[in-house]
Amino acid sequence: MYAVIVTGGKQYKVTEGEFLKVEKLELAAGEALTFDRVLLVGNGDDVTIGAPVVEGAKVSAEVVSQGRHDKVTIIKFRRRKHHMKRQGHRQWFTEIKITGIQA
Repeated sequence: MYAVIVTGGKQYKVTEGEFLKVEKLELAAGEALTFDRVLLVGNGDDVTIGAPVVEGAKVSAEVVSQGRHDKVTIIKFRRRKHHMKRQGHRQWFTEIKITGIQA
């Protein structure tokens, strides 16, 4: 069984037991959470598509850890103009484990 959920402005296809890194959620490690915005639920050939969400569908998950992604380096460079600007960014994430899908 799989589902498509929305969190942090992004859509993720998830299955039970899967580990996933999503946009930062203000929850401590070990806490449980549920996603109510489920766009699609599938089980083999039986697929339910919501309009816009599937009524009564929920995906439960558990927070594993909080962290930051690897650094992304941004360089702006103008040739022959003696201009170069460097900037770095590390995005926060929350790692979750999908514990159950209810259709």
